[in-house]
Amino acid sequence: MTSRVSDSPAQWTATELDADRRWIHTLDDRARRDLTAAIATARTPGKPLLEYRREDFDLGSAWRAIDAAFDEVKRGRGVALVRGLPREGLDEEAFRLLTWAIGLHAGVARPQGKASHYISDVRDAGTQYRTGTGRGYSSSAELDFHTDSADLVVLTCYNKARSGGMSITTSSLAAYERMKRDHPRLVEWLHRPVHFSRQGEEAPDEAPSYPHPIFDEAGGKRFSKWNWNRVNSAQKLDGVPRIPPQHWDALKTFDALVRRPDLAHTLWLEPGDMQIINSHVTLHSRTEFVDHEDAARKRLLFRLWIAPPDGDLLPESWRVLYRAVEPGTVRGGIIGQHHDARCKAFEREQAAALGMRLAGN
Repeated sequence: MTSRVSDSPAQWTATELDADRRWIHTLDDRARRDLTAAIATARTPGKPLLEYRREDFDLGSAWRAIDAAFDEVKRGRGVALVRGLPREGLDEEAFRLLTWAIGLHAGVARPQGKASHYISDVRDAGTQYRTGTGRGYSSSAELDFHTDSADLVVLTCYNKARSGGMSITTSSLAAYERMKRDHPRLVEWLHRPVHFSRQGEEAPDEAPSYPHPIFDEAGGKRFSKWNWNRVNSAQKLDGVPRIPPQHWDALKTFDALVRRPDLAHTLWLEPGDMQIINSHVTLHSRTEFVDHEDAARKRLLFRLWIAPPDGDLLPESWRVLYRAVEPGTVRGGIIGQHHDARCKAFEREQAAALGMRLAGN
C-alpha cells in the first residue's frame, strides 16, 4: 500500500524524540496562577463534572502553551508533554477538575468503560490486567503496548509511584516502516482485520468483539490500532475466527518490534505533568510499579479521552469502534452500559459549543 506518511513528523525514533524537545511545553508562573484561579473561580463543591461547561473556565495565558501541545499531538510528533500544572495547592478533586477543564477546551470528552464514565482515576485498584474483563489503568501491572479507543489521550499526573510506573511511547508509523524493512513478507498481514475483545464492556448494540486491522489508510495518512491483550482475549470468545499461523507471526513480530529500545521512548511523569497522545500514530505502555503505603501518596493519574473538533478523516475500518470516521464528529470512546440522558446532553451541548457533529447526525 502507498501513502504520503513516510516523512511525517509523527514517524520518530527514541533518539530523534530526545534530540528535538519542541514537543515539551513548560508553563510559567503566570500560567500556573491563571489555572489555579480558574479552578478556584469555577469550582462548586458537589457539582458533577458533566454539568461544567468550557465557558466556566478561563484558562488565561496557560491555554496558549496547552493549545500548542495539542497542536503538536494532532499535526506534529503525535505526543506532547506539558510540565508545570499547579499540583501544589490543589487537592485531588481540584486537580481532577483542572484536568476536566483542559479537556473541555480541547474537544468533547469520550466515555471510557462499562460505567460510561468520562474521566478515569489511573491507580492500582487491585484488578487483574490479563483477564477477559481486565483493564490496565486500574492495576499495577506492566501494560502491553496499545492504543486507546479515542483520537486523543490526556494523562495528568497527581502522584507518582514509589518505584516503577515509567511511561513508554513508540511511533506506530516508525514501527510500520521498520516492519516493512525487516519483515516485508509479514507487513501485509497487519492490514488484515483481527478481532479485539471489548472486555465485557460492550454497549447493548455492540458485539463482545469487533474486527479491526492494525493499520489502514485514509486521506493519504496511515493510522494504527493495537492492543495485544484484547487480541488474546478475543481468541477465547465463542464465534471469533481463529487467527492463522502466519497472521499470528506478523502480530507477534510487530509487538516485539515496538518494544525495541531504539524505537520506544521512556519518560517519568512527575506530579504536575500532562502527557497527550495521538492514538492513531502513537502506541503507549507503562512499566509495573510498586506503590507507597501512605494512601495520600499512592500513584494517581487522571485520564481523559478526547474527540477534537479538527480531527483527521479516519479509515472506514475504524467505524466499528469509533462509530464515526468523519472529521469534526464526536467519535470514539467506550460507550458502555450507562450512557444515559445526562451523558447525551453533555455531549450534545459540548459538541454545539465546538461546532462539532454527533455520530450519526
